[in-house]
Amino acid sequence: MRFNRMLLSTTLVIVALVVQVTVLARLQLPGAVPDLMLLTVLGLAFVYGNTSGALIGFGAGLLADLAPPADHAAGRYALVLCVIGYLAGLAKPESGQLRSATAPMVAVVVAAIGSTLLYAGVGALVGDTAARHVGIVNLLLTSALYDLLLAPFVVPVVMALARRADNDPLADSQSGTNGADVASGWLASGTGLRIGSQRAGLRVKAARSRAARAGRIKGVKRL
Repeated sequence: MRFNRMLLSTTLVIVALVVQVTVLARLQLPGAVPDLMLLTVLGLAFVYGNTSGALIGFGAGLLADLAPPADHAAGRYALVLCVIGYLAGLAKPESGQLRSATAPMVAVVVAAIGSTLLYAGVGALVGDTAARHVGIVNLLLTSALYDLLLAPFVVPVVMALARRADNDPLADSQSGTNGADVASGWLASGTGLRIGSQRAGLRVKAARSRAARAGRIKGVKRL
């Protein structure tokens, strides 16, 4: 991984962990806790791909395993986020842009449910039956709901920061607009609008205006 990727990923993971432990974990919501760490790993994996996603997921999960108040064996959540980061990286958009909110929202729901099931499954192997006492169905429903509500405010921002820190040429040419494009893909699902076609139309209009100005200049020279 590049240094700028490592620096940004580490910073975002630490910030997500602090917010997770100090704020979200103390809300005392029914069922599961909104998983900001999971959403951060998803956003980074969508930009960096499966290998980086797996590495970031493992590091983020291990940090969460060691952070107090840890009530489970170290490495348990690291395994979960490593798998989730790898699978999310396989779904990396080819263009690096989210043209619709449907696919990312589905990915968030699948990741929330999958991480809960995998975490409970690994816990059952080591003798942890806490998920069984709380109710696995309740955990699945609440985790998917909370993460889905939080995702539009986290994943697009993480993706925009990741692209900018990675010195992506597309991000550089779209400075100031890339974050809005990504967010609009989440908040305007189902509109059928394509950002690429809108930019193409703007380029055509700009070319026409330049041609018109050139024609006027030539007319003045002839006079």
